[in-house]
Amino acid sequence: MQPLRYAINVTLDGCCHHEAASTDEELHRYWAEQLARADALIFGRITYGMMEAAWRLRAGVIPEWMADWMEPFARTIDAAKKYVVSSTLERADWNSQLVRGDQLQETIQQLKRQPGKGLFVGGVTLPQALAEMGLIDEYEFVVHPRLVGHGPTLFARLSKPVDLKLVSRREFKSGAVALRYEPKR
Repeated sequence: MQPLRYAINVTLDGCCHHEAASTDEELHRYWAEQLARADALIFGRITYGMMEAAWRLRAGVIPEWMADWMEPFARTIDAAKKYVVSSTLERADWNSQLVRGDQLQETIQQLKRQPGKGLFVGGVTLPQALAEMGLIDEYEFVVHPRLVGHGPTLFARLSKPVDLKLVSRREFKSGAVALRYEPKR
C-alpha cells in the first residue's frame, strides 16, 4: 500500500493563503523533492486551478518570469500525474484525471492499494475531508516565521481530533521549519 501524504505551507498564526508564505530557492528545491516522492498528486478544484495557472509549462518551455531555481519544481509538478476532485468541473487536463466528489473515498482507497512511492495531497478543503475519512498517512506542515492575520486556516471544521506523532523536523535558512507527523494508531 502506498501512503497518502498531506503537505502545506502555513504561517505561525495558522493561515495558509498561497501568497502568505515566503518562497526561496531552498524551499522550492525541497518541495520539488517532496513532489518527486509521489506517484500522483491529488488536488481539489481550487488548488488544481491555482497550481495549473502558476506551474503549467506550455510545450515544456520555462516562462521568462521564472527564476532558474524554480525550474526543478515547475518541471516536477508539470510532469506529475494528477487527480482533480470536483463535482463542478466538466473536465481536467494537465496530466489529470477527474474524480467526482461522491467517489472520493473509494477512489483514494483504490489508489492507496496500488504499489508505488506514495500519493501527495495539497490544499485546504480536500485534506479536511480525507482526514475525516482517516485516509491521510502523513501530515507535513512547513511553518513560516510570519504572522499574516488572514486567509484560510487548516482543519477549521474537523469533527474530531486527530492525534499525531512527530516523525521528522527540518529547519531552513529562512527560519521556516518542516514538521512531519504520522497519525497515532
